[in-house]
Amino acid sequence: SMRSVAFRFASYYGDHMVLQKKPAGAVVWGYGEAGVNVTVSLSKDGKVIMKKMAQVKEHSETWKVVLAPMDHGGPYSVMAEQHSREEPKNLTLRDIYFGDVWLCSGQSNMEMTVSQIINASVELSKAPLYPYVRVFAASLIQSEVELQDLAKIDLEWSIPTAENLGHGSFSYFSAVCWLFGRHLYETLRYPVGLVESSWGGTCIEAWSSGRALQECGFLLPTLLSGPKMPSVLWDAMIHPLLNMSLTGVIWYQGESNAFTNTDLYNCTFPALIADWRRAFHAGSDGQTQPLFPFGFVQLSTFRRQRRDDRFPRLRWHQTADYGYAPNKRMPNTFMAVALDLCDEHSPYGSIHPRDKQNVAYRLHLGARAVAYGEKGLVFQGPYPTKVVVDGARALVNVTYGQELLLLLMHDRVFEVCCSRRAQEPCQWVPAPMVSASSHTVTLSSPGCRAAVSRLRYAWADWPCEYRMCPLYNKHLLPAPPFVIDSLH
Repeated sequence: SMRSVAFRFASYYGDHMVLQKKPAGAVVWGYGEAGVNVTVSLSKDGKVIMKKMAQVKEHSETWKVVLAPMDHGGPYSVMAEQHSREEPKNLTLRDIYFGDVWLCSGQSNMEMTVSQIINASVELSKAPLYPYVRVFAASLIQSEVELQDLAKIDLEWSIPTAENLGHGSFSYFSAVCWLFGRHLYETLRYPVGLVESSWGGTCIEAWSSGRALQECGFLLPTLLSGPKMPSVLWDAMIHPLLNMSLTGVIWYQGESNAFTNTDLYNCTFPALIADWRRAFHAGSDGQTQPLFPFGFVQLSTFRRQRRDDRFPRLRWHQTADYGYAPNKRMPNTFMAVALDLCDEHSPYGSIHPRDKQNVAYRLHLGARAVAYGEKGLVFQGPYPTKVVVDGARALVNVTYGQELLLLLMHDRVFEVCCSRRAQEPCQWVPAPMVSASSHTVTLSSPGCRAAVSRLRYAWADWPCEYRMCPLYNKHLLPAPPFVIDSLH
């Protein structure tokens, strides 16, 4: 006898959920008896306002409908009916709202929960003020084949409470995700759905499909095992979500890649973004935008005394070596700079800073500008537009595109590289800040008897103290780190 598939919604459809509002149509899907028709109806106050019909596919035993685009609001109920002669069935989801759905992914700094951050008790106590920011968290599952649906869920769609936002350390709910959603809600004033799918200690290769990795020249399989294996989290924690209509993604990952395949990250990260965009667009029947907004957090700090340049290199590669986002290789992205949010005494280790409030605040500014098109909103710190070397006076003038807020003069945060000939390796030496005007910083380069050929800023694991880098703009956004390679 043929095994009968239980008629049901897919794992991440449930009471209290947020479905993506217009201009997208929300995708609703589930499982049923092959060949049978399923009707999905949307009701408000007991009145049916929309009906869609689909047939259960033979091979996958799934059904899928795309609702007509809906304005934000609610509550609605969604009913699915299976028209089978043997056993007609119906299922109802209640307290459904339409709004914007954001996916939050990455490693442990995304996974860190609201109970682990600074002022945790205050943040947890505010949960009841945000009943229209709904939360959902996938379980940590890995797979060596692409899964159609989530195998397990940590937190079903819920109205936020102190308990489900602070369930424990590195469980649920993500502090960066929650605070980002809260800021968005303050701006948008309509429902926001947050879907967390993150796993601490994981490298980007695990979150990347085989297609994305091949673009960066990976020859699979590699010798890693566990959640570090290529594609195992893409397979189990991202692929199942592709049918969902969503607004965008935020991502906090990269610490693991400061220790593995670091110099491939300028390929693997843009490739992951492009691949997720293709896949979510296709999986949602074209409802999720083909270039949906993708926000990310640039690495914070790890070890104060570290002399190696793993973190600075990874930060640079997070921008595809442009230093800022969006850029040509990473269109419609936005970045929160976090290198000034160090936390030496974090009980979770200094690689897990507890100030996630500033991270989320900076990230939401990027979302407002890039995802929501808010005009004139400054969402990134000052970046150099021009560097002039004054060899005669051994000075370097660095001109920025924004007015500078100078917090302090610093002797070591800028460094120059001096080389007599183009080919020879150059020596990095500190270039002390000697003066500054509204848009320009002047550095002295006395260590350079030869020509200054390269310049870098904040190129260290731990370049400054907490919120005390030398350069910000008036909105207190830090100047991002950079390296400029040809100053001739």
